Amino acid sequence: FFFEIVSSFTDRFDTMASLLHPSQTSNPYNLKPGEVSSGTTIMAVPFKGGVVLGADSRVSTGTYVANRASDKIAQLTENIFCCRSGSAADTQALTDYVKFYLQQWEVESGRPATVKVAAHLMRKICYQNKDNLSAGVIVAGWDPVSKGQVYNIPLGGTCIEMKCAIGGSGSTYIYGLTDALYKENMGKQETLDFVKKSISHAMARDGSSGGIIRTCVVTEDGVEREYIPGNKLPYGP
Repeated sequence: FFFEIVSSFTDRFDTMASLLHPSQTSNPYNLKPGEVSSGTTIMAVPFKGGVVLGADSRVSTGTYVANRASDKIAQLTENIFCCRSGSAADTQALTDYVKFYLQQWEVESGRPATVKVAAHLMRKICYQNKDNLSAGVIVAGWDPVSKGQVYNIPLGGTCIEMKCAIGGSGSTYIYGLTDALYKENMGKQETLDFVKKSISHAMARDGSSGGIIRTCVVTEDGVEREYIPGNKLPYGP
């Protein structure tokens, strides 16, 4: 019954998205006039006992910074979060819809949604509307079944579980850094420092990333959110 509702929703979403995004051959990001793009650096890394998510805060309209302190880490359930990149409007709509359907799923099933359920619901909507959306997201969180998990859903709607996921325009600058610094079985603080350092280096190199760093640590015990101001970024060797 739940997935029948989702299927009917995606049909309506197709129509809405086609109205929001008419074909524009001169617009490689498929943004409508005046729409803002969260040219971004987002990242999520699981560790023993939970997961760390991080993102910058810059939202841009071309070369103009529309918002320098936005929150790109959206909460889907109590222990599941989503990092957003791409069109701000598309990703906000996606997270709102997924949050609603996860609440409905929890009521029908009588148990908390798992990270895998949230990721595949997000993947279903992204894939079925891939021609009309500009959205790359990372779904991450903790659940009693599989503990800390990270799923990367780039443009096009592919869903891949990863041990270290990065995304957004700034991610292209830090693939080498993350490959060099990543280690398996890192602790909470080491993982948090790794995420902060990687994002700060991307912000230094990518013109569409900047502002502050927001982090979110999700464990069985709850959620810890933090921000690092622009004058205290851990940039450097």
